[in-house]
Amino acid sequence: MAEDLEEDFEEGEGSEDSSEAPSKKLPIKKILMIVLPILLLVGGGAGVYFSGLLDKFMGGKKAEEHHEEAAPSAPPPKAVQAAAFMDLPEMLVNLQTTGRKQAFLKLRVALELEAITDQPRVEQVMPRIVDNFQVYLRELRIEDLQGASGMHLLREELLTRVNAAVKPVRVSDVLFKEMLVQ
Repeated sequence: MAEDLEEDFEEGEGSEDSSEAPSKKLPIKKILMIVLPILLLVGGGAGVYFSGLLDKFMGGKKAEEHHEEAAPSAPPPKAVQAAAFMDLPEMLVNLQTTGRKQAFLKLRVALELEAITDQPRVEQVMPRIVDNFQVYLRELRIEDLQGASGMHLLREELLTRVNAAVKPVRVSDVLFKEMLVQ
C-alpha cells in the first residue's frame, strides 16, 4: 500500500510538471522569429538615418537651399590673417643609448605662426627656443621616436616648449621638414 501511494505521488508530480512546462515557457524559436527581424529593421533604419541617405529622399535639398539663402545675410567674418611659417636651424643631437653604440637625431622643423607680425618676436627669442629643443631632444631614446605615436608625442612636446618660450605670441604648430635617426 505504501508503494502504491509512492507511485501515485510520483505520477502526480510528473504529470503536473509536464502539463505546466509548456504553458509557462515560450519556445526560443518563436521568440527569435519575432525579435530578430524587429532588431534587423531597427538597425537598418538607424544606419540609413545616420548615413544621411534618408535626407535625400525626404527633401533634404530644400533645407540646404534655405540654409544657403540665409548665409549671405549674416555679417561677414573678421579678416583672417594668413599664417606665417618660420624655419628653425637644423639640429643634430645624440640620443640616449644603453650600449656603446651612439645614436644621432638630425631634425629640421618649421614653426607655424598665427600671424606674420609675430615673426620678429620669435626671432628675438630664437636662442631660447633652440636651447629648449636641444635639452629635450638629448633626453630622448630611439624607442621614443618610433611609430606615429612617437612622432605625435615629439610634435606636442616641441610645441609646448616653443609656446612657453615665445609667450605672449602663440605658435600654432611645429612642422617636421626632415627627421633622420641614425
